[in-house]
Amino acid sequence: MKPVRWIAPLLMAASTLPAQGTSRWVYFGRDHRLQYRADAQGNRIMDFSFAGYQGGGVPLPATPVAKTLSAVGGDNTSAIQAAIDEVSGRAPDARGLRGAVLLRPGSYEVAGTLTIGASGVVLRGSGSGDRGTTIKLTGPPHRFLDIRGSGAWEAVGNSTPITDAYVPAGIDSFQVERTAGLRVGDTVLVRRPVTEAWIHFMGMDTLVRDGKEQTWIKAGSFIRTDRAIQSISGNRIRLDVPLSDSFDSKFLNPPGPTLIKYTFPGRIAEVGVESLRVVAPGQDAPITEAQYTVLRMDAVIDGWAKDTVVQETQNSITVGAAAKRVTLDGIRIIHTLTHSGAAAPADFSLSGTQIFVNRCSVTGEGTWPVVTQATVTGPIVVLNFSSDARGVAPHQRWATGLLVDGGNLAHSTERTPGIAFSNRKTAGSGHGWDIGWGVAWNVTSPYLLVEQPPGSMNWCIGCSGRPVTTSGIPSGIFDSPDVPVTPSSLYLEQLRERLGDQAVRNIGYR
Repeated sequence: MKPVRWIAPLLMAASTLPAQGTSRWVYFGRDHRLQYRADAQGNRIMDFSFAGYQGGGVPLPATPVAKTLSAVGGDNTSAIQAAIDEVSGRAPDARGLRGAVLLRPGSYEVAGTLTIGASGVVLRGSGSGDRGTTIKLTGPPHRFLDIRGSGAWEAVGNSTPITDAYVPAGIDSFQVERTAGLRVGDTVLVRRPVTEAWIHFMGMDTLVRDGKEQTWIKAGSFIRTDRAIQSISGNRIRLDVPLSDSFDSKFLNPPGPTLIKYTFPGRIAEVGVESLRVVAPGQDAPITEAQYTVLRMDAVIDGWAKDTVVQETQNSITVGAAAKRVTLDGIRIIHTLTHSGAAAPADFSLSGTQIFVNRCSVTGEGTWPVVTQATVTGPIVVLNFSSDARGVAPHQRWATGLLVDGGNLAHSTERTPGIAFSNRKTAGSGHGWDIGWGVAWNVTSPYLLVEQPPGSMNWCIGCSGRPVTTSGIPSGIFDSPDVPVTPSSLYLEQLRERLGDQAVRNIGYR
């Protein structure tokens, strides 16, 4: 087994890179506050600091222990699930916490999938080290833990059209036709239609593989951005978090972008898993076959996983489309077997919005360490991530608002670069343009692939590595190549400016 290269003191400096250069797109002004360059249409790099638990800068809670278990011989699934169910039946406290199920040190065989389906419940081990809590997955391949609410977004009332001819990426306000029935604090979906005109503009209506037309994103569908109303002034709506994409009426009408109020009664909150090790039997199976996996979080707001070591699982961590304000902190995934299939599994598969991946790592080869899925709207932040091979590769079908901030993506190749913001064309089933408005900031990797979609931008700022180019596809913006820039961490500086130094300390930095 390769040694795990992992350092996680209580407080870390923002980055180990010696920042020297200055970005042309985000830089300190004379007042030592960040200034943002915009293009002619007003598009700019967004404020990513809203990613994470409670919208960023809030420490993960120390949920009180409500039930304690010791390992038993044989399968522990039913005993652990019974404890989770018991705690789920308790009344929540004023913070919405019901309690933690604490697993004492030891080895727990688990042959089935555990489920947390109520707010305020945490599954906690006694540490991820050798003397802590080890979950040994047994039986047929399965997922260890589902943390999942129920249902979906439920529209309230009628939608209202967005009337601006162009809404730039990175801003947080726009005009609507009417505000009747809307209030500050309402949760809303900003709906961006997928039209044939936009698909054509993106060059995604000519994808053919083996003589068959490929569908990038289905015309007539919508890309949803989950937000809340911060303020209303006349017909101008200001959101709590900036938009990660632009809205150009030339390509989106009809029907045009809209805003609609929603509720999500089944979404659960204040849930997590922490301080344990999950070990699976070694497996080199095609991704179409059943696999040992670790965690899926969906229909969750304000959830987390932290201090968890994962060994030999595939497609280990999945954050679903209905997840919001989730932190993954100190997750270490270890592979001693190299996956050999044509299609590689993903260690961290990210959907949802306001997702924060902090100080996580992947050791071993043959996987995609971090991917985003289809039509994801950020902010999604990957801070100080490390991997042995490949790196961060938005996988398919137009994710927006991803920040890869710092980190060392070692041993990547020209074919599998450490950063891959690109047009995947007919790969998969027509993955096409996988990302717009993505930022790689002070990343170190041997190879960097950053391409420029129509009507959008992708940035590689202060990154060290060799740019990879593709014939016929324009390169993205390489700003201060091989010279790290200030601030050393964009996310942490944005967080500091918005909420103060304590917010940065709350998540383990200084």
